[in-house]
Amino acid sequence: MDIREQMILKAEAAKRAADAMTMVSTVVKNKALLAMADRLEAESSRIIEANKADLENAVAKGVRKSYMDRLMLDKKRIAGMADGLRQTASLPDPVGEGDYETVRPNGLEIRRIHVPLGVVGIIYEARPNVTSDAAGLCLKAGNAVILRGGSEAICSNKVIIGILQEAAYSNGIPEGTIQFVDFTDREAVNIMLRLNDYLDVIIPRGGAGLIKTVVENSSVPVIETGTGVCHTYVDEGADLDMALEIAVNAKVSRPSVCNAMETLLINSKEAPGFLPLLMERMTAEGCELRGCSRCLELVPDMKPAEELDWSTEYGDLILSVKLVDDVNSAIEHINRYNTGHSEAIITNNVRNAHLFQRRVNASSVYVNASTRFTDGCEFGFGAEIGISTQKLHARGPMGLMALTSTKYLVYGEGHIR
Repeated sequence: MDIREQMILKAEAAKRAADAMTMVSTVVKNKALLAMADRLEAESSRIIEANKADLENAVAKGVRKSYMDRLMLDKKRIAGMADGLRQTASLPDPVGEGDYETVRPNGLEIRRIHVPLGVVGIIYEARPNVTSDAAGLCLKAGNAVILRGGSEAICSNKVIIGILQEAAYSNGIPEGTIQFVDFTDREAVNIMLRLNDYLDVIIPRGGAGLIKTVVENSSVPVIETGTGVCHTYVDEGADLDMALEIAVNAKVSRPSVCNAMETLLINSKEAPGFLPLLMERMTAEGCELRGCSRCLELVPDMKPAEELDWSTEYGDLILSVKLVDDVNSAIEHINRYNTGHSEAIITNNVRNAHLFQRRVNASSVYVNASTRFTDGCEFGFGAEIGISTQKLHARGPMGLMALTSTKYLVYGEGHIR
C-alpha cells in the first residue's frame, strides 16, 4: 500500500469518527480526557525511554541546544501534558453553546450555536507535547484529528499516541477520532494538504519554513500559527528594575519557543543607564546581544546588528537591541518587522501604554509583563492548538472555541418567502 492510500484510509476513518463525535456527550469526552491524562503519567517511563532515542538521533545530527529543549521530555513535562488534558476536561464544552438568537418580525426564530470544525489536520515539528495538547483539545471540541509530527520526535510520538488512543477508545470515544501519521516520508504532508474531501482545516505549528510550505501549497483551508518575532519596548520613565527582569524572562526562560522576545527596543533617554546593566545580565545568562550603531556607542562589546536581525526569529540565546527616540518610533519598528504574535511595552506612562496597545498589530499586546505569557494554559484555555497570527478565523492562543465553527438553527411554523 503506497503513502497516498495509507493517508486516505486514515482520512476516511477520521471523517467517519467526526460524524460519530457529534453524538458524544460532554460527560464521555471529559471521562476520556481524564483517562488519557492518567495513562500518560502511568506510562511516563516508557515515554521517556522512547524520547531518549529521539534525543540521541538529534545529537547525532548536531542540532542546536534550544532545539533539543523543544524535543526533550521528562517526568515534569509529561505531568504538564497530563495537567493540560485535565484542565481541558474541566473547561466548559463549547459544542452547542449559543452566542446569538433573535425572533424576526415575521415570527421566524433564529439561533446560532457552536459546532465542531469536523476533521482537523495538524502538522507540527519537534515538540512531542503538542501531540497530547492537540489530541485533547480537538476531542473536547468534538473534532476528529489527524496528527503529523516531525521525524525528530517520531519515537516519542508513536508511544504517546498509542497511549492516548487506547485510553480514549476504551472510554467511549469513537475509533478513528485520533489519527497519527506514523511514517516520516514528507510526501505525507503534500498529500494531507490536498485532502479537501476529508479535512476541514489544517493547522501548521512550527518554524517559518513549515508554515510557509503549508500556506503556499494547501488547498485545504489553513489557520496560520505563528513564527514569533516578538519585541519588548522600554519606554522613557519606565521602572528599569522591572524592565530588566521582564527582558531576561522574555528572552532567557525558554528561548526556543515562539513567545520568546527576539528584539528589545530601548528609549534613547534610558539607554545610558539601562544598556550596560542589560549587557552584564544577559551575558551572564549566556545570551549574545546584537546592537544597532547607537547601542555600540554606549556598549562597544556588543556585536553589530544587521538588517536581517530585525526580522529573525532566533529561537536561541541571541537578542537584537535597538535604540528608539519615542513610543511612536518603537511602534513603527514593531509593525514593520513583527510577525503579529506578541509585543510588550514597559512603561509608567498610561497614555503611551494605551497608544501602544491600540496601534501595535499583534495578537497579544502587553503592558509591564513578559511576552512569555502568550500561551493557552496561561490564558486559562487548558492548553492550546497554537498561536494564530492571522485575523481569520481565530487570533492569538487557540483554545477550544477556536476549534469550532457555527451553525444557525432556524424554527418556523410553515413560514414561506
